[in-house]
Amino acid sequence: MSKRFDGRVAIVTGASRGIGLAIAERLVAEGAKVTITARKPEPLAEAVAGLGEGNALGIAGKADDLEHQAETVAKTVEAFGRVDLLVNNTGINPAYGPMMDLDHAVAQKTFQVNVLAALSWTQQVFRAGMAEHGGSVLNVSSVAGLNPAPGIGFYGATKAMLAHMTQELAVELAPKVRVNAIAPAVVKTKFATALYADNEAEVASGYPLGRLGIPSDISGAAAFLLSDEASWVTGQILVLDGGSTLKGGM
Repeated sequence: MSKRFDGRVAIVTGASRGIGLAIAERLVAEGAKVTITARKPEPLAEAVAGLGEGNALGIAGKADDLEHQAETVAKTVEAFGRVDLLVNNTGINPAYGPMMDLDHAVAQKTFQVNVLAALSWTQQVFRAGMAEHGGSVLNVSSVAGLNPAPGIGFYGATKAMLAHMTQELAVELAPKVRVNAIAPAVVKTKFATALYADNEAEVASGYPLGRLGIPSDISGAAAFLLSDEASWVTGQILVLDGGSTLKGGM
């Protein structure tokens, strides 16, 4: 595997498992030093150990906590000297059902984590050096933000705003910082289990490529958008869906 991230330092939020961890693993494999975050210290420590001694730093906390964000950025700079890459992977979907039944407190928390936290993480790394030396930001959106997604409608709405915010930031932070997003369909992770666990074959039948995604399907695309190979790419939302949206699905 190439070492296109030699000398680069990344922060990946929500990365103790699933898509976030897969992206962190790919970045480390290609030479980066990585700080990963998650709420629970124990699985975070296991993930750091798996990334290899000296390659990774783990800092536990809530993604939407400004003090946690500031601490993470400061400790990353202290440990590795800089921050070049940010992956806003953390997302929550604590409610399932029609939007007319959605509790406002749940909606506010979902918006705070899925949208505002991504903005404030980007502000933090921009002020910590990206404004001067440049960098790349990747937001993890969702195909649920592209079309109506009954049952997870408000989650989809937050991901739609995250995609739009990606484009706004791409304009504002250019030319020093590139900002892109990926929009995965159903990927086989713990986070998405409820969407496929009881009927995986049926769900996968709606995908032209005949299967659901796995984290490594996402990490390769993420690494490309973060790398210098995508140096003329900004403000894009790359759909990673096995072709499902071509048929009007998720």
